[in-house]
Amino acid sequence: MTKPRVIELLLVTTIPTMLLAEGGWPSLGLVLATLVGGALAAGSANVLNCYIDRDIDQVMNRTRRRPTATGEISPRAALTFGLVLGAVSLTWLWLVVNPVSSLLTAGAILIYVVGYTMILKRRTPQNIVWGGAAGCMPVLIGWSAVTGSVGWPAVLLFGVIFFWTPPHYWPLSMKFRNDYAAAGVPMLPVVAKDTKVAREMIGYTLAMIACSLLLVPAAGMTWVYAVVATALGAWFLWACITLLRRAEDPARGKLRAMSVFHASITYLTLLSVAISVDVFLPF
Repeated sequence: MTKPRVIELLLVTTIPTMLLAEGGWPSLGLVLATLVGGALAAGSANVLNCYIDRDIDQVMNRTRRRPTATGEISPRAALTFGLVLGAVSLTWLWLVVNPVSSLLTAGAILIYVVGYTMILKRRTPQNIVWGGAAGCMPVLIGWSAVTGSVGWPAVLLFGVIFFWTPPHYWPLSMKFRNDYAAAGVPMLPVVAKDTKVAREMIGYTLAMIACSLLLVPAAGMTWVYAVVATALGAWFLWACITLLRRAEDPARGKLRAMSVFHASITYLTLLSVAISVDVFLPF
């Protein structure tokens, strides 16, 4: 229920942000404390998501084996577990890291549980766009853990992940569109043509690339990061363009939406590595 693989992806962006904020290695204790608090908070949000969505999880093949969908874990137990995880994470971050990080984490939980799961998910095709802001919060939390505040580089990293989220998640929604349709969840690929989805993915990708490059002057990144960010952005943009071309002309081959999904994970991982390495370059 805590969705460990999702948590892993969230934490991948936290460490590079902390390195960038520190301009080197933060204390190991601070890094571990922030990661523990972040993992507990993300686990809390994911458990509460399973509790709220247990009815539609029973309908979808991708989620029907979740313990809350099968009845292996009762709704009351899931709710209690999620709330306890959330309370522990916020208390931990407040006492061990700092109050700013704790408050930002509370905001992330609320955006995901209330904003996305309870309000947006079943009502609008733009659900993942605005609800996905919760997944951007780890960079703000990581930055604030080091500095006690939120700086422009952290805001730009927030923008990178915010604009990355739709072209990351919509290909997955394309693969499981029948599941979402059966559950009555209006993900964009369910209610719009593949060509429209692909065009919007390209637009978000361009905005993502812009934020990644604005980080160069804002954070004093070197030309090494600039080159890597440009190359990664161009590579992922081409993946989205290829998706559009196949959507426009089926003769070009299968849509292969999941290849774009996997490419998005590779993009974010390598960009995070580039940020981490760039911090320690001597020029």
